[in-house]
Amino acid sequence: MGIQKPSWLEALYMEKFFVPCSIHESAKKNEKNVCCLDCCISICPHCVISHRFHRLLQIRRYVYHEVVRLEDLENLIDCSNIQAYTINNAKVVFIKKRPQNRQFKGGNYCTSCDRSLQEPYIHCSLGCKVEFVLMHNKDLSPFLRKCTTLQLSPDFFIPQDMADDDMANETAHSTVVDNDEPCGSSSSGSGSENMSFPCTEFVRKKRSGMHVCGRTANNYKDIIEEDMATSMSRRKGIPQRSPLC
Repeated sequence: MGIQKPSWLEALYMEKFFVPCSIHESAKKNEKNVCCLDCCISICPHCVISHRFHRLLQIRRYVYHEVVRLEDLENLIDCSNIQAYTINNAKVVFIKKRPQNRQFKGGNYCTSCDRSLQEPYIHCSLGCKVEFVLMHNKDLSPFLRKCTTLQLSPDFFIPQDMADDDMANETAHSTVVDNDEPCGSSSSGSGSENMSFPCTEFVRKKRSGMHVCGRTANNYKDIIEEDMATSMSRRKGIPQRSPLC
């Protein structure tokens, strides 16, 4: 008996896309628009870093339906006789069938949902072709292609700060953390004793990302003065009133 459906194909049908990601619900641009073919789940751009070594397929939207690039899908399965559409200079294929109730006159029509098609196509979506093959051939394996790697397209949006999210969470919004255990030593010469002292970690968050600076407790005053000087230098000068005439 032939292969019915691979797991990744079932995921394309069953998983929900373009819904908020429950893992990154507070993040911006958290819609699930990627299907991890190895985990068989839908993920958002913030999840990509955790699946970066897996086969990833970007899901797009066209006239309120989910589509994938024909170039990507052809790496996984034979897409011949499926009608493709062009969006943003890229050919795409619908994932699920789109039944058409109204009657049409002449021309080709889909073998599964009777949708009107252009010649020489006979399937309006990937789902319609899979259904047609399983109904007539009972075996999908001759149409499947071996694909070990599949990367996202260069125009896919990946948040720049998602690699720093774990580091930001670990700091727990603290600015100064005291550590009673010694973390540094100094010596004035080869015969002098090593002196240990407490260390203060100063965590500073900037727009460009998270920066962690290790400073000693003796230099804590210098840290405060340095930050005050930096803050004052960013302020505008005090406006001078014009002299009274």
